[in-house]
Amino acid sequence: MNAPQNPKAGLGALLTPDNCALILIDHQPFQFAGLRSHDTQSIINNVVGLAKTAKTFGVPTLLTTVVEERGGYIIPQLQAVFPEQKPIDRTFINTWEDARVVEWVKKTGKKKIVMAALWTEICLAFPVIHALGEGYEVYIVTDASGGVSVEAHEVAIQRMIQAGAVPLTWTVFGSELQRDWARTNTLSDMAKLLLEHMGNVGTSYTWEQQLLATPPPGK
Repeated sequence: MNAPQNPKAGLGALLTPDNCALILIDHQPFQFAGLRSHDTQSIINNVVGLAKTAKTFGVPTLLTTVVEERGGYIIPQLQAVFPEQKPIDRTFINTWEDARVVEWVKKTGKKKIVMAALWTEICLAFPVIHALGEGYEVYIVTDASGGVSVEAHEVAIQRMIQAGAVPLTWTVFGSELQRDWARTNTLSDMAKLLLEHMGNVGTSYTWEQQLLATPPPGK
């Protein structure tokens, strides 16, 4: 007798460009002002890298803000990745309670939903737990999200994992979508992401490219 399949294990549990959608929640000035679990620069770098990754692989991506006239517009670095998109501006603290967001998800046809938000303990945890309860598989990008303290961020992650969410980081997201270096149509964009958003990995890659472009001594 076959054991019941674990939906969080096996090849089918991995993300692909065709099986997921991304929601980026409340990366606004007010939220950044309260951020204490990470430094602001890192979260900006990571969420922009995450958004560019989604765009590279054609993953449907939704931007959303809360009470924009008070909390501010979404940060320009992130808006610039999807300049044509007007973020859904909500009054609901829980993004999943906004019917426009749920309708957008339904139109994508995806059951695997990737989310990142400020703050982790509220603006990420609430919709994640809600969506899990409605049968979606939810992945949380922990290093593109942040809370008002290290404890708030970490406890929220524990809470979401207990509810069934799968944690990952933004570079894992890109690697999972790429999966095979023989998929050359996205390689140049992936290399650009390394250079722009991967810190010492990007500088090492630059050094490697310089070495490959430089003839050895005596040649």
